[in-house]
Amino acid sequence: MAGPGRGDAARTTPLRVDAQRNLEHVLRAAREVFGELGYGAPMEDVARRARVGVGTVYRRFPSKDVLVRRIAEEETSRLTDQARAALVQEDEPWSALSRFLRTSVASGAGRLLPPQVLRVGVADESGDDAGEARVPQQRTQPGAGELRLVAGDRTAVADTASGPAEYDAGAEALLEVVGQLVDRARAAGELRPDVSVSDILLVIATAAPSLPDAAQRAAASARLLDILLEGLRSRPA
Repeated sequence: MAGPGRGDAARTTPLRVDAQRNLEHVLRAAREVFGELGYGAPMEDVARRARVGVGTVYRRFPSKDVLVRRIAEEETSRLTDQARAALVQEDEPWSALSRFLRTSVASGAGRLLPPQVLRVGVADESGDDAGEARVPQQRTQPGAGELRLVAGDRTAVADTASGPAEYDAGAEALLEVVGQLVDRARAAGELRPDVSVSDILLVIATAAPSLPDAAQRAAASARLLDILLEGLRSRPA
């Protein structure tokens, strides 16, 4: 009996390795596809990019909402780590803020910013929430990478399939640490007083253009970010 048992165990090991490899391929493909087309891209595109059947994708992620949540959670965590590293490793407030922006833009984070982070708030026509800044929202139609402004609604965000409590907490953590970067730079007089956390997110989102060539994309992002950083800096009166 021992012999067949060992044989069964040996046969199952490659399956586990293959499953892990497929998961990594799917996650990598999802980042690429969603980064290029937005979170509205179909699961079939993700499967095609990962070179697996769409059934394989659905076995790991029973719905697209689950996959989107996974990608957005990882991106939120990565951005938060980048912001915290900038706070700790840079003594100068402006250097910390600019380092965070450069690192985030270079990583392509703007193409995967989760909806919770982008739906911070917007003043409506009645004048309510007039003190909140407008922020970008990724459009959810395949192939539409533009940004539009939407009304922030924390209740609506929490009720979506991609916004459970722990996911929303991750977005809140990102907003908090970016807020520290903004407050420090503003207090040092190096950041324009009217610049908000929402504006920093807008910079990250708009300075990461989707271009087919990686070298062109990196060059365009660096050039655009240089221009945007100049616009953020405080100028002597």
